[in-house]
Amino acid sequence: MGTKFASKWDNLISDLALKAVKTVHNRSTHIFDCDIKKFAKVEKIPGGTLQECKVLNGILLNKDLVHPQMRKNIKNPRIILLDCPLEYKKGESMTNVEFDKENDFSAALEQERKEIKYLCDLILTHRPDIVVTEKGVSDLAAHYLQKGNVSVIRRLRKTDNNRLAKVSGATIVNRPEEIQESDVGTQCNLFEVNKIGDEYFSYFIDCENPKACSILLRGASKDVLNEMERNLQDAMCVGRNILADSKLVPGGGAFEMEVSSRLFEKSKTIQGMLQWPYQAVAQALETIPRTLSQNCGADVVRVITDLRAKHADSKDPNHIYYGVNGNTGKVSNMKDLQVWDTLSVKKQTLKTSVEVNSFF
Repeated sequence: MGTKFASKWDNLISDLALKAVKTVHNRSTHIFDCDIKKFAKVEKIPGGTLQECKVLNGILLNKDLVHPQMRKNIKNPRIILLDCPLEYKKGESMTNVEFDKENDFSAALEQERKEIKYLCDLILTHRPDIVVTEKGVSDLAAHYLQKGNVSVIRRLRKTDNNRLAKVSGATIVNRPEEIQESDVGTQCNLFEVNKIGDEYFSYFIDCENPKACSILLRGASKDVLNEMERNLQDAMCVGRNILADSKLVPGGGAFEMEVSSRLFEKSKTIQGMLQWPYQAVAQALETIPRTLSQNCGADVVRVITDLRAKHADSKDPNHIYYGVNGNTGKVSNMKDLQVWDTLSVKKQTLKTSVEVNSFF
């Protein structure tokens, strides 16, 4: 974070990233499961200060209730998630209806009312406090559900519905007839609707062991928030790599220079032309510390020479930690500066480099 826009608030952003990654990380599976793209969503709300940024132990939805008299603050709610509309089903193709008598239109409306009431009664038998659907909700359905003391949210994105299922323990149901008691979510301890600025937001927070989260970002303008989001995404990717493989290596080009030095030593023990590939890879790895020293305006030749000498001195127990200090342009001990890289990224970099060069 030190060289990014959010460097002034690097501790704040890194804490947010680590908390979000730890929340999303699913430890119950045998394989590594930490999908921050699906289950860690950033909500950017202009206004306020950056110190108000936080990771919710639940999710935040930019949605309001469909009826103004529905409850906006519910403790320990029972949540039902639907993937179907709560309105009269329209024809899949063009439909014509002929009315022969003056009562036919009233009969059609009555049939529609009965269908909507039947759907609502199926839902109300499970005593929910909140019903969330990805499709539409008619005014009639909202009326029946409001009479049943149920709060309703409609037209939710599929991704948001999946995250809500992760934090509430509910199962998304495709038809009201298929709802079972096990599908009702009870792991969310608080639901509330608050107005921030000109928009209403629904909070599902204080969840028990949530597997998804929302990251609330506040800032002065949209440009600031967009840049903060990009920095936060980078930090979360680093946090995910650490959880996937907790091994770290020294940064500042120390890792590349150490591998380069060992390859040069190995090439000296090989006879003939086979030593040239070792030396070619070793020289290529020196590109990283050389580029770092160029970027910070240092004397490149002197820095690289000094760095080679440090890593060649195997008697020094700290020789593997020497790299380029980006602030001063001098050779420094990365362990003392606390500059580290994740091993998983370094392994992938070396693998990709070798595979790309094999095509030429």
